Amino acid sequence: MAINKIQSESINLADTFAFTGTVTGAGGVNTPAFMAYNGADQTIANTTVTQITFTESYDSDSAFASNTFTVPSGKAGKYWIGANLMFYNTAGDLNMAIVYVQKNGSQALYIREQADSNIWYQKGIHVFGTLDLAVNDAITVSVYIQQGSGTTTVNDGASESFFHGYKIIT
Repeated sequence: MAINKIQSESINLADTFAFTGTVTGAGGVNTPAFMAYNGADQTIANTTVTQITFTESYDSDSAFASNTFTVPSGKAGKYWIGANLMFYNTAGDLNMAIVYVQKNGSQALYIREQADSNIWYQKGIHVFGTLDLAVNDAITVSVYIQQGSGTTTVNDGASESFFHGYKIIT
């Protein structure tokens, strides 16, 4: 004779569960996802908006090309997007820098850093945030600087100047 017992208790989320059936509605994937870095020092013109050149590091959905992430078909939604740029001025005379994340050529996210009493030889700037993106929206990174003298570059290298993003699970 089978005995059925129903016991009322809460689930301890610290326990380990072994499921023998199919679990649905749990987890998800954060794709598309991409990471690109500045592969060579890039000279930035004074008081001019300059698009940054990137080399792809990884790209889950082949959506990154020509320095641009383009939302693939069927992948509209909320995205986490960020960029980190390391600036270097040969004369230590960089006064101000703005890093823009642009959506279809228009400013979507930006951060402005202004030197106080000291001007910069080297300055790292990071901009990040969430964006609602539709299919075929194009995301790029550009900068604007003001310098007194010298030459300003965005440093190369995956650890210093990079552009990344992924779709947020909703």
